[in-house]
Amino acid sequence: MGMRQNAPAGEAISELELVAQQAIAAAGGDAVIALLNVLVRNAELERELALSRAAVSNGFSRGWHKARP
Repeated sequence: MGMRQNAPAGEAISELELVAQQAIAAAGGDAVIALLNVLVRNAELERELALSRAAVSNGFSRGWHKARP
């Protein structure tokens, strides 16, 4: 990561860059606020994943959640 993703042929902008621009616009143009919003949402998703790992048996998930860091 760290470098801009090239857009597929025929597209002026990559999908990830478009979503990033939308997140910044939703944060009133403040990139730091947009990044903080993304980090907060990521922390929420990590918490949900941790809860699901505890609630779902290894057999039901066929070991999928054990293989993830």
